Amino acid sequence: MSHSDNTTFATRILDWYQIHGRKTLPWQQDKTPYRVWVSEIMLQQTQVATVIPYYERFMARFPDVLALANAPIDEVLHHWTGLGYYARARNLHKAAQQIRDLHGGLFPEQLEEVMALPGIGRSTAGAVLSLSLGQPHAILDGNVKRVLTRWLALAGWPGQKQVEHDLWELATRLTPRVGVAQYNQAMMDMGATVCTRSKPACERCPVQADCQGLSQGNPTAYPHSKPKKSIPARNGIMLIIRHGDHLLLEKRPPQGIWGGLYCFPQVESLTEVTGRLRELGLEDAAYQELAGFRHTFSHFHLDIRPLLIEMAVPPAPLLMEADTRLWYNLRHPAEVGLAAATARLLAYPDLQPDLQPQRST
Repeated sequence: MSHSDNTTFATRILDWYQIHGRKTLPWQQDKTPYRVWVSEIMLQQTQVATVIPYYERFMARFPDVLALANAPIDEVLHHWTGLGYYARARNLHKAAQQIRDLHGGLFPEQLEEVMALPGIGRSTAGAVLSLSLGQPHAILDGNVKRVLTRWLALAGWPGQKQVEHDLWELATRLTPRVGVAQYNQAMMDMGATVCTRSKPACERCPVQADCQGLSQGNPTAYPHSKPKKSIPARNGIMLIIRHGDHLLLEKRPPQGIWGGLYCFPQVESLTEVTGRLRELGLEDAAYQELAGFRHTFSHFHLDIRPLLIEMAVPPAPLLMEADTRLWYNLRHPAEVGLAAATARLLAYPDLQPDLQPQRST
């Protein structure tokens, strides 16, 4: 840390705030923990400009914790409509009810008690108590993480435990005890208006002189993004066995991918095709390959190669009796659970029934 000037960091941020910081937002007027809390939750995934009209309507309808706690959840969600991420509204309502029932309707003023409420983590709790009551708590929202990781050129993805731990230590060390409400607001404003995700305005930044990201010439390289896991690919050959308008589907075992859903019979390689067809009582069937595609699961890709096998003769009783098999009628589809890849294949033009009425010639 030798090359960064820790001691004046907060002073420079506070001086900048006096001139450039945001001081006229609705939740900055007659500040209470309740008013600041609602704004913090609304701002979690949403831009300030979008939040303002929602916030003002919300406050007009739910002016205090008890008004919110006693309102039906449907009405709370109605006032949230359009803001998205509705779990935020449900947690807000649940937390208001806990404040009513466990805290006598008064917003708690201890960090641990605030963090115990639904939907509130350490950073939000610190923001509410510092901005509304001037309590000396550090915050670490997305804006602050960006400013700090760039200023220190801190490697690693902030979602990793160790990186996050280091950032909390740094944030705590830099946060002043006096003027903490202005400092925390300033850090959020810095990230939102100067140290932005792309095209940061470094020339307007009060801490550019010792910003390591800037001196390396690539501030936007920080914070590092989440490492992409390379996931393995497997092959799956799907046997599309067709007789007229009927296609043979098999129900997958309950465990594993597509558990309990209907799929086309599947093998891993072409060498297994003949054996599998023989099991199904289909000797020497010719097949035609259809267009393949890749289906991605959370932990692997499946490269699907569909083979169309036409049955000239009606299916043998062996094929009909098994309870895990289904002759799926394209004209009158059964209402069963289909795997996504199965549904995609069933929609292939090559598989559509000839929907002309059958004319006797």
